[in-house]
Amino acid sequence: MLLLLSICLVAQPSTCREDRIEMSSGASSPFVCLRNSQSALAVWQASHPEWHVERWRCAAKGSVPKDL
Repeated sequence: MLLLLSICLVAQPSTCREDRIEMSSGASSPFVCLRNSQSALAVWQASHPEWHVERWRCAAKGSVPKDL
């Protein structure tokens, strides 16, 4: 599963992009992905303090949509 993020720069909120976090192989269902997403988002946010997560969602690896 993937955790899809819509992120914007803190200093320039109009500058946004998408990123993704590959969840562990144990997160093979949407429910498990959602359950584990908060800790994954906290780790990602701590290592990217210049970005703010606007939106996020889980998606299967083979079915990544064009936009969040």
